[in-house]
Amino acid sequence: MGILIGLVVALGAMLGGFVAMGGHLEVLVQPFEYVIILGTSLGTFIIGNSAKTIKDTGKAMGEALKNKVPHQSDYLEVLGLLHNLMREMRSKSRSEVEAHIDDPKESTIFQAYPNIIANTSMLNFICDYARLIIIGNARPHEIEALMEEEIQTIHHDLLKAKHALQDVTDGLPAIGIVAAVLGVIKAMGALDQPPEVLGHLIGAALVGTFAGIFFSYGVFGPIGAKIKYVREKQVRVFVIVKATLIAYMNGAMPQVALEYGRKVISAADRPTIDQVENETIGGGSGA
Repeated sequence: MGILIGLVVALGAMLGGFVAMGGHLEVLVQPFEYVIILGTSLGTFIIGNSAKTIKDTGKAMGEALKNKVPHQSDYLEVLGLLHNLMREMRSKSRSEVEAHIDDPKESTIFQAYPNIIANTSMLNFICDYARLIIIGNARPHEIEALMEEEIQTIHHDLLKAKHALQDVTDGLPAIGIVAAVLGVIKAMGALDQPPEVLGHLIGAALVGTFAGIFFSYGVFGPIGAKIKYVREKQVRVFVIVKATLIAYMNGAMPQVALEYGRKVISAADRPTIDQVENETIGGGSGA
């Protein structure tokens, strides 16, 4: 919604100002200029990216439009699952815990957290490191280093869509100039026409420069920035899992280990200690 509101404000200010200073909106209606600019940009986007990245960019733009970031309830759900899992690892045998992490979709612990089960990356991340913990051979600093490497990889993969869109953003002004040059070439072929016809053709050509710059800095650039914001917030959940499990491996009680995870949540979204306690002990969804 924020993206749509921003676009309405930007277009309203730009077009309103143009009309206020005596401009005519019909001059900006140059569909073939837009076809050249957007079509060429789409082509270069397809050339420069894999099919997986192209598909993920579409998904990322949808997430940006919906502002699909984790909310406080999502953080509480992760902390609730981790608390139950750490409690099992502390009190149950290795075989009993393995039954949960080997088939999480059939586990009574994981079934209480359907959003995590639906998030394959998060589910695998938690189960993989829970498995390493119960094996008992790895040291905390080794697990922490491995977690950091994996989180960096996840971060890199999630931001591929942003970088792909940024390449399009960077190229749009130049492609707008290409469209303008083509328009000027067309105008040069009509030098024998009256000044009003020639002026119209030159004005239409300049729309290409305008459109390339506007699409770059007014549309795709801001969407790319929003993709980065959304995807980095999604990565933050993995950091919460890392902080919690490493604290547990270093000897912290499950409830204390949750504090390590809670503290890495942004202050604006961070649940209170009482909220975490209610979620994990006082009858929350993960109790």
